[in-house]
Amino acid sequence: MNFFSRLLKKNKMISLACILPLLGSVAGCGASSAELPTDVADITSFVVPVQVDYEEPVQIPNTLVDQVGYEAASEKAVVFRGENLTDSFAIYDVESGDQVYTGQILKSVYNEELGEYDSIGYFNDLEDEGRYFIFSDELGQSYSFYIGEDVYGGLFDEACKKYYINRCGLALSENYAGDNAHSACHTTAAHLQEDPSVELDVTGGWHMDEQAGKDSALGCRIAEDLIMAYEMNESAFSDDSGIPESGNDIPDILDEVRYEVEWLLKMQDPRTGGVYGAAVTNAAEGADLFAAPVFVTPVSMDATISFASMLARFSYFYQQYDGEFATTCLKAADRAWSCFLNNQKITDNTASFKAAAQLYRATGSSSYHNVLTDFFARSDFKELFDTDENIFLGSVTYLSISQQVDVQTCGVLMKYLMKKSEAIAQAASRSTYLVTDAAAKDGFGKMLQDMRCLTITDHIIYNHEYTTIIENHAHYFMGMNPKAVNFVTDDTERSYKDASLGGIMNDPEEDALLIFMLSVLEK
Repeated sequence: MNFFSRLLKKNKMISLACILPLLGSVAGCGASSAELPTDVADITSFVVPVQVDYEEPVQIPNTLVDQVGYEAASEKAVVFRGENLTDSFAIYDVESGDQVYTGQILKSVYNEELGEYDSIGYFNDLEDEGRYFIFSDELGQSYSFYIGEDVYGGLFDEACKKYYINRCGLALSENYAGDNAHSACHTTAAHLQEDPSVELDVTGGWHMDEQAGKDSALGCRIAEDLIMAYEMNESAFSDDSGIPESGNDIPDILDEVRYEVEWLLKMQDPRTGGVYGAAVTNAAEGADLFAAPVFVTPVSMDATISFASMLARFSYFYQQYDGEFATTCLKAADRAWSCFLNNQKITDNTASFKAAAQLYRATGSSSYHNVLTDFFARSDFKELFDTDENIFLGSVTYLSISQQVDVQTCGVLMKYLMKKSEAIAQAASRSTYLVTDAAAKDGFGKMLQDMRCLTITDHIIYNHEYTTIIENHAHYFMGMNPKAVNFVTDDTERSYKDASLGGIMNDPEEDALLIFMLSVLEK
């Protein structure tokens, strides 16, 4: 059963206004209700039980929790925002109104980045399945949250299915898409922006924004993240997520990527091997977006080298499912690589390093390995590893290549990877929110990329600390953040919709990184 269906009901509870001031400091730190002194009954006997409806807090609480929930056996943290707080908090069962746990509020720390005092509390020992909220004397109650098994399963499936919902050129039925069902869109021929007399069939692919645009380079980056997430945690991905291809003995995530790949193949100029930059919906204001004409932007070298990288990666993993199609993709990747070499110097774009790594793994050709060797010899390679996504991801691929590689170089790359991951872990440990970028002034990109790095490292060398850090970031995204907003789903007490903000799953690139992060928690 999906955990959401078990959670979202309101129940009766004993009036908090009467009882909580008396119970707030009764139990010792970390004690459960079973460990409370026997005189608690005497204290509560003076209180007249009043049955009232549980109501969501009107004001945004300063007790910050993951509104979706916590895995029963995992570390569970809560952030308290405020100075000079009492040293304990209580946890109450929403259904019964009973206090079930008390824990310690650690000493507050001033967060200069956010300009606030924060404290942390842990309730790791509370593992009973149920829905709860936290109360402290100064701050009142938190939003409610769930504790149980497979908390992330429904979220993971929903995040993966977002790409099916965003498919272009295909009628989505209610059986698969629910309320997002619609007839086929953008099925007519598109026209080249630079020469409208040229018609192109660029149906298919994923819509990337509210204007139904489709971007080649962005689509390649997203697809690569999805394939790499599958590579790192294959067991997390199923063949029964509820898309038309489910049950075909191919992981649904690869079916989804194939849908994008088939569109990308249409975006490759058959004459030059270059890849058109985007398919843009040209809708006048107020017009039907799904029926609007589409124009195709000129060939882009950024799109071309991204195409070479992604289709090589896809062909490598898809060979076992459809060898003929995988070979078609590899040939297309090689043609895109040649087009790029005819128009740019390899050293002018670090994306060529990532593409060379993918092509070398797929083909074993020494020409691609020579490109990698030239990059490894650069004096600024270590700096690029830490700051340039193309160099980082290409290096990770090099570490997984079964072709002949330089063992010494692999050792150096592993040291770089471990050092980068340790820096991420240290940054999270210093944060009062247990994350690497609590302020998130420029969006969630940095944190999501940091968690991708830890997921990769966790795959190579399992580290429980890294898994915990990844889970803490999930808690942050789902409510344990300064805005007390669930940025992932819209069905908890305060979601991104309530705050008029964007949701992570609604951004295809962030959604792919969320899937990457959640995949390690779905093992």
